[in-house]
Amino acid sequence: MAERETLASRLGFILLSAGCAIGLGNVWRFPYITGQYGGAVFVLIYLLCLILIGVPVMVMEFAIGRASGKNIAGALKDLEPEGTKWHYYGPVAIAGNYLLMMFYTTITGWLLYYFFSAISGKFESFEAGSAADFFSAMQARPLMQTAFMAVSVIIGFLICMKGLQKGVERASKIMMLGLFAIMLILVLNSVMLPGATEGLKFYLIPDFERARESGFTEIIFAAMSQAFFTLSIGMGGMEIFGSYIEKKQSLTGEAIRIVILDTSVAIMAGLIIFPACFSYGVNPDSGPGLLFVTLPNVFAKMDGGRIWGALFFLFMAFAAATTLIAVFENIIAYWMDCHGWTRKKASLVNMIAIIILSLPCILGYNVLSSFHPLGEGTQILDLEDFLISSTIMPLGSLLFVIFCAHRRGWGWKNFIKEADEGKGIKFPLWLRVHVKWILPVIIAFIFIKGYQDIFSAM
Repeated sequence: MAERETLASRLGFILLSAGCAIGLGNVWRFPYITGQYGGAVFVLIYLLCLILIGVPVMVMEFAIGRASGKNIAGALKDLEPEGTKWHYYGPVAIAGNYLLMMFYTTITGWLLYYFFSAISGKFESFEAGSAADFFSAMQARPLMQTAFMAVSVIIGFLICMKGLQKGVERASKIMMLGLFAIMLILVLNSVMLPGATEGLKFYLIPDFERARESGFTEIIFAAMSQAFFTLSIGMGGMEIFGSYIEKKQSLTGEAIRIVILDTSVAIMAGLIIFPACFSYGVNPDSGPGLLFVTLPNVFAKMDGGRIWGALFFLFMAFAAATTLIAVFENIIAYWMDCHGWTRKKASLVNMIAIIILSLPCILGYNVLSSFHPLGEGTQILDLEDFLISSTIMPLGSLLFVIFCAHRRGWGWKNFIKEADEGKGIKFPLWLRVHVKWILPVIIAFIFIKGYQDIFSAM
């Protein structure tokens, strides 16, 4: 068997892991949820939840990966006590990666389409209602959606096919640095718009009265869910990158750096969107339509809107693409590690498979639009998102926490030894009670509440 690949640098590991975490959860979901739940109060609670929920689970995934040197399917099998069945979750986690790609690739295709539409000036003629009609017209065209989805999949797998260092790591560095550069330009433009100050106040100054109207319980749950899902934890996405790194640095410090990068992108997305919304009199709590309906209307009114719109959707496409590449790498590693496939074979076979698996999501908006899997108004994308976000991710995270914290799993001593190996910040020992008893309850609550919400709405 060929020697397993490793990452060339610590920076590559940090940017690649951050790229996996940074995606539509940061630059799409975070701003509109912040708008729905009253702005700055939500942001403060969200940051607290990142520290208490996100960082510990990420450290655990990294530790499992680095200790085993394998993908999640092989890692659990290697580290579990004899006679236990923790490895049964391995194939489920890999299935979760496929499930995520079944709709994430479609949305990435939408972003590419919007980028080309913005740069060609299609948004400049928008009037009231035009953006919603434009979005609906795009969804009604399955062949066009399939073409843009396939382009995003093919580009992602071609990058992975070049190898871990020359393909995945190099592309992630370029895209992540490009992402931050574009975002900085967009932030500077937004905060200098006339009337932007009101958007900044809404976003950055806590308004507890507005939070009370939204409901503190709902805000806390939304913040916990966002902190949980934005980091792509629970399905082995972080574990695979842990398996590629050396033991020179402790894992807690690395996890904190990645969470800071991830959060920086989310915060910057808000600094782009809220000042622009307030400047042009657009409602900032317009929900999921914020990205594809609200913002094109903003760019239509903005001086130089063609350039700013194109830059915005290019940065969105970069954010989505970094996640695609990271998840594709996880899928490829599974077939290489567990089935002995070459990187080229794993890339080509899965490229075709994911293009086919992505078709139901696209067809759900046209040919299969009469199918409402989770109740009236829902589409196939909603079902796929629910299965990954509300089922596999929380259950996987719960499993990792129990596996690392309890003696019937890998155990606390083994976890701490691996997490603290190397220079840097050590995992706080006083968090043991939180990790062992409180964190599983929080994750279980998120899981149960997610199911309760979806079925009460049906």
